[in-house]
Amino acid sequence: MRTADGAEAVHLARLALERGFDGPPGTDAAIAFRATSLPQVLDEPRGVFVTLRRHPSNELRGCIGFPVPVYPLRVAIPRAAWAAAVDDPRFPPVRRSELAHLTLEISILTVPESIDANPRSALPGQVEVGRHGLIVDRAGASGLLLPQVAREFDFDAAQFLAATCEKAGLPSESWRRPETRIRRFEAELFEEESPGGAVRAVSAAGPA
Repeated sequence: MRTADGAEAVHLARLALERGFDGPPGTDAAIAFRATSLPQVLDEPRGVFVTLRRHPSNELRGCIGFPVPVYPLRVAIPRAAWAAAVDDPRFPPVRRSELAHLTLEISILTVPESIDANPRSALPGQVEVGRHGLIVDRAGASGLLLPQVAREFDFDAAQFLAATCEKAGLPSESWRRPETRIRRFEAELFEEESPGGAVRAVSAAGPA
């Protein structure tokens, strides 16, 4: 995706948050944008996550999304943005007054693909830190970590697998067990440099 399109995606998320505080409770955050003129790429069904961070500390304030392409981006982005603001169970709902102090990130995902290895101890060789995000599923438990999480915490591949298991509420070594399903995906990341400010594309190595 071009940086200009990524900037439109981030703008869409911020606009959805602003309008969400003005609309009646329970309103679908995507309704206002169904007929809006947007770049054609935002009509494509893609997985997407919206992340909110306090500025300038970069502290996480909310993150929710859709791991698989169930909606076109013009629908998925507003819904994910609003859910990240008010439905992330780790945080109290965002207040309107906070918007001026939050930066937004949009992660546009590829379709997750299953990976495996025999022996399982070789599985980290299929995970490229900074490039791949991970999804772990077992016995009804599921956890997802975006590619940038491994970079932020300086994980190696095995540590990233363990952290994703813990995100699912599973023991950290669960990735070694054959009944645990592991999927990887890639993500294009676009982030605001300041609240409502310029948007930059971020590569696996960091900001472009």
